Amino acid sequence: MNMLDPVPKIYDLGDSAMTIEFGDSIDSDVNKTAVAVSRYLADNPFPGFIESSPAYASATVFYDPCAVHAAVGKDADIREFVQERLLSASSQAFGSLSDRNALIEVPALFGGESGPDLQTLSARFGVSEEEFIGIFTGREYRVFMLGFLPGFAYMGKVDERIAVPRRDTPRKRVPAGSIGIADEQTGIYPLDSPGGWQIIGRTKLQLFDPQAAAPFLFSPGDRVKFVPVL
Repeated sequence: MNMLDPVPKIYDLGDSAMTIEFGDSIDSDVNKTAVAVSRYLADNPFPGFIESSPAYASATVFYDPCAVHAAVGKDADIREFVQERLLSASSQAFGSLSDRNALIEVPALFGGESGPDLQTLSARFGVSEEEFIGIFTGREYRVFMLGFLPGFAYMGKVDERIAVPRRDTPRKRVPAGSIGIADEQTGIYPLDSPGGWQIIGRTKLQLFDPQAAAPFLFSPGDRVKFVPVL
């Protein structure tokens, strides 16, 4: 279902950032719009533009108000100028909502020490571990946004048959590469970190390399397929 709001909402984040919001749900169509707008702005920057970051249903633009002011003149309204650029980007992006990104396969070992919550979750849903893994790996996941940790991709949607809330008590340390579920979302921890997601497996892929030209393995709009490793 397309959950796009008929008119995007725009609001300030301080005096050097602005967010344009297209809905309030985890929905592929809404996210495609957010990603397309963010990419359009990056490809067609306005004076003072710094960067644009898409989220589930919105895109946030960071800009230098002094550079905007210098470019548009002292009598111009900086906020109105940026808001117009966001609305223009939104209008332009609606014509190019197809995703550019290719499918990324993630080899993963499930259960045991790699997935300490798998056994409990399988019992909770009345399926075997093999059935649980089959349900989880039986679909592609969309990368909706990056956040929480460098390179952490919020992906979805998880099949409702195995969608499960976060743990009541977060772990103090979740190893890098751990694959977790939280409600309709799945994600992979790129670094060792505290975390409360239900851990069902682990991958050896490096999701974040700060020395690389492209430090993140995933980008918003990517498609991800988990592949069991025997």
